[in-house]
Amino acid sequence: MTQPSGDFSIRTLEDPPAQLRNLEKQAVAEGFRFLTRLITEWENRTNRFDQPGECLVGVFRQGQLIGVGGLSRDPYAGPQIGRLRRVYVDPAMRERRIGGELVSYLLEYAAKQFQAVRLSTDSPSAMKFYLRCGFHPVSDDTATHAKSLVPSIGSDPETACR
Repeated sequence: MTQPSGDFSIRTLEDPPAQLRNLEKQAVAEGFRFLTRLITEWENRTNRFDQPGECLVGVFRQGQLIGVGGLSRDPYAGPQIGRLRRVYVDPAMRERRIGGELVSYLLEYAAKQFQAVRLSTDSPSAMKFYLRCGFHPVSDDTATHAKSLVPSIGSDPETACR
């Protein structure tokens, strides 16, 4: 697994750290409730990112949690399809390409278990970001974007998602 360079690190979370509440407050202030759902689902044990191929990771800078993201099996698709969930980066850190490193890390992890990854977002800026990460829009009631993890002839495996 490639570890990001620079002044931050990405690591698997066995339990969400208390600092996740700070990110949740920032997300709610931006109108996003998905970190609240992450915390609720963790606490009531409905999603712990602990099935084969799943993970929850945090991005840390100088000991502070500045981003989070999860990968799970997509409950709306077959067993070979993963789903990016709850990806969020501190707004003050977004211009540092941390989100791109986080998604790249999750995609590299996903490639070990899944043939494709899907996600759902309603944020125009997130939609643009995921397009830069190599995702394509899908017309589906359960996803807005998808990305194949199976290399095709002539494809560039290194998609810059910055």
